[in-house]
Amino acid sequence: MVFGQGFFLDLLQHYGQAAALFKARHSKTVTLAAAGLLGGLGAVAFAVAPLAPDAALLPVQNISENVTTVEIGPQLEALADHGLELSFSEVTRPGAAMDATLRRLGIANADTLAALRQEPALRRALEGRAGRLVHSRVGARGELLELVVRMPAESAGSAPTHFTRLTVKPEGNRFAVRSALVPLETQTRLASGTIRSSLFAATDEARIPDPVATQMAEIFSAEIDFHRELRKGDTFSIVYESVTADGEPVPWNQGAGRVLAAEFINSGKTHQAIWFESGGKGAYFDPSGRSRKRAFLASPMEFSRVTSGFAMRMHPILQRMRAHLGVDYAAPAGTPVRVVGEGVVHFAGWQNGYGNVVHVRHGADRVTVYAHLSRIDVRKGQRVEQGQHIGAVGATGWATGPHLHFEFRVGGVHQDPLKIAKASESVPLDPAARPRFTEWARTVQVKLDLAETVGSRPAFE
Repeated sequence: MVFGQGFFLDLLQHYGQAAALFKARHSKTVTLAAAGLLGGLGAVAFAVAPLAPDAALLPVQNISENVTTVEIGPQLEALADHGLELSFSEVTRPGAAMDATLRRLGIANADTLAALRQEPALRRALEGRAGRLVHSRVGARGELLELVVRMPAESAGSAPTHFTRLTVKPEGNRFAVRSALVPLETQTRLASGTIRSSLFAATDEARIPDPVATQMAEIFSAEIDFHRELRKGDTFSIVYESVTADGEPVPWNQGAGRVLAAEFINSGKTHQAIWFESGGKGAYFDPSGRSRKRAFLASPMEFSRVTSGFAMRMHPILQRMRAHLGVDYAAPAGTPVRVVGEGVVHFAGWQNGYGNVVHVRHGADRVTVYAHLSRIDVRKGQRVEQGQHIGAVGATGWATGPHLHFEFRVGGVHQDPLKIAKASESVPLDPAARPRFTEWARTVQVKLDLAETVGSRPAFE
């Protein structure tokens, strides 16, 4: 359809009166708008803008109507008469008062709150305590039907196998409080992820607990320096245990159990680890059956940020380029330092620019050095085991801030610690256990393959 010039003239004349009135009321706005539109759209803007009528000229009609509201109280009473129950769950917060926790659990009845305050076992479990898993069932009037507190068992040790379940129920005119020691359970969980910025950012995205991420870094630490060699696009798949209490992941260790199997692809190279128990002892092996435990750890500290690699650098004190014959690990003062391999303490004390320093001799020609320590926890001549704490991070000697300076010397010559760790000896699997390991490795590989499809949505097996 084609419109002639006369059509547009008639259209402009039809809206001319409305446009004139709009311009009179909003002359400044019209001027600015026209300038902007004409500058950006030319003649098209001139043809379209007048088509919009002034909203102020449109008719307005007010409608009023009375609305009757219904009281909520009678509705709740009716629901209560029909046995309505509400459930609440809470993980207690640091320093939280017992009353505040109970109110968040829907317990609003004043008499109930007063009675619960008189229960010593419940007060010990909740008052100011963090990390308790609490579940409540309450009626529509806020009365307590059941309260269950799950918490670490006393004297559980470093590897707890049980938890304490505290149950509170109304019995007549009082509340009955019962405590039971209940076994923890484990569920197998699968997850995978891709490195975009850091390991912990990727494991957070995959909802993997931090203790599990740390385990994975430790397992592969002899092959991958997670401080210097992590690359964007690296991927991982993991099978691990989730520790549960009555089916709920326990909050006191983030529900983290042991890593059962893991695969990490770093710079295109695949690394795998499988947990295998034999003769009452367990260790990680690669799929060929070689132990992942090496004679030397790659790092004297658990996963932390490296500020300086094994390379040339500007010396922070002397302000000139010189060979940096070691690796610097930035960490808060007081962070524990571990020995990378078993050996004997050759020197422990003060040494010029090194400040507080420990030298450990490993065999005839290998020595590791741990410098700038805030304290020394070993003495000369003491035998130390791999992973044993020998001191703490500090800033003694020639140091501009808290960090650990670590060296590895072979025959008096400085070497890259990571290369030494990668080349160090590993122990093969006991031949008698190989058939059982091979069968287990096949089972675990299926789980790892499934984990790759899970992505950032962990799933219980």
